[in-house]
Amino acid sequence: MLSGVSDGDVGPRSPLPVDVLEARRQSIAPGRWRWLSQSHGGGVVLLGPEEPCSGREGDALVTTMPGAPVAVFAADCALVGLASPQGVVGAAHVGWRGLLAGVLEATVTTMRSKRATEIAAVLGACIGPECYEFSESDLELLEARYGPSVRSKTTEDRPALDLRAGVLRALEALSVSISSDEARCTACDPSWFSWRARKDTGRHCLVVTGER
Repeated sequence: MLSGVSDGDVGPRSPLPVDVLEARRQSIAPGRWRWLSQSHGGGVVLLGPEEPCSGREGDALVTTMPGAPVAVFAADCALVGLASPQGVVGAAHVGWRGLLAGVLEATVTTMRSKRATEIAAVLGACIGPECYEFSESDLELLEARYGPSVRSKTTEDRPALDLRAGVLRALEALSVSISSDEARCTACDPSWFSWRARKDTGRHCLVVTGER
């Protein structure tokens, strides 16, 4: 399940009262949500059935517990949900640092360690290259890992990162199929929160649950 601006801020730092925030989250996906303190890295946490997340750091969660929602939040970064017929599910927050750190590779490896076979992914909206001016040195690092498709230009013809292309290339190399791709730019489209374009402090989410 994906949320947007119309659903309101559902992020961990929302200023809303706890009961109001919880009601908002439950309207998106019922159940006890679990999430991490996202650090823009490659860390993956494998969660047991009742294992808490409070205070734990990482950018991806994997669980085998049917129906237990795991959530990731963003305001420009890519959000990726992953599921398998075996009931192993994952959710990953992927910024450029996390992409370079291999958070998607680590998430899929963790899922396969729990016997996930055919994995399908859902990709949420993220910032597009037209709005994502990027340093040449960091772009070279990502291009070396994921190929020339990550290199693009902004609307002002400056070097840009195509974050979505990098995510899709990583998933393709992992033999993960794409079941849904919300191919819209968070900076261009006010339906999504964007820190880079509008300095939004709110966060939209992607929530993944396994089938019961």
